[in-house]
Amino acid sequence: MIIIKSAREIALLKEAGRIVGLCHEEIKKHIKPGITTWEINEICEKFILAHDAYPSFKGYGGFPCAVCTSVNEVVIHGIPSKKQKLKNGDIIAIDIGACYKGYHGDSAWSYTVGSVNSKDQKLMDVTREALFKGLAEVKPGAHLGDVEAAIGDYISSFGYGIVEEYTGHGVGHELHEEPAIFNFGERNTGPILKEGMVLAIEPMVNAGTKKVRTLSDGWTVVTNDKSKSAHFEHTIVVTKDGYEILTTV
Repeated sequence: MIIIKSAREIALLKEAGRIVGLCHEEIKKHIKPGITTWEINEICEKFILAHDAYPSFKGYGGFPCAVCTSVNEVVIHGIPSKKQKLKNGDIIAIDIGACYKGYHGDSAWSYTVGSVNSKDQKLMDVTREALFKGLAEVKPGAHLGDVEAAIGDYISSFGYGIVEEYTGHGVGHELHEEPAIFNFGERNTGPILKEGMVLAIEPMVNAGTKKVRTLSDGWTVVTNDKSKSAHFEHTIVVTKDGYEILTTV
């Protein structure tokens, strides 16, 4: 079932999203060679708690940390570690969720560590642009498949692998709600978007194969061929004439 949010719920979701956006603004100041992914986790958790919210991911399904830190070939769900130090040339996707008064904001963003090569920069640029290609299709009366097709068609034109096993989703009182939002699809198919729907749209793109696997920790998802991966996500609300990004400042 697709849940339409009330005006009160939208206001709470906006504040949850604002906190997530602010946290991204804060953490990107700290991303540099030598910082550990555990330190990134600590900074984000303290920031979220200081803004009267709680890290949505901590304890969710047993996940042990406040944020996901996915480096290079890690697609999603990377677990922060005191042993993992970022190096010049790495790319890292930091997925941040904040729960404010029972409502969630959710946004992932990929960042460069120091200077990266042109191949990795292009992967990130295409993945980010794919997000906005999808968002451009969001309006009342559009099909969800229009959003999915716009994302998938753009990514495919560059020959990258589109992760199929993981999707975007609805957001609200629960971190993950219906509908699932794939990063590929067909126009004029799927649910019809309506004003007030809140959605997390999140392209996950691999430089090589689309195939992924989960490591023995039960969380960390990596590319099968060890190619790098990028991930960009915003939570948005469908408005009367388009959309509004909630996870920004």
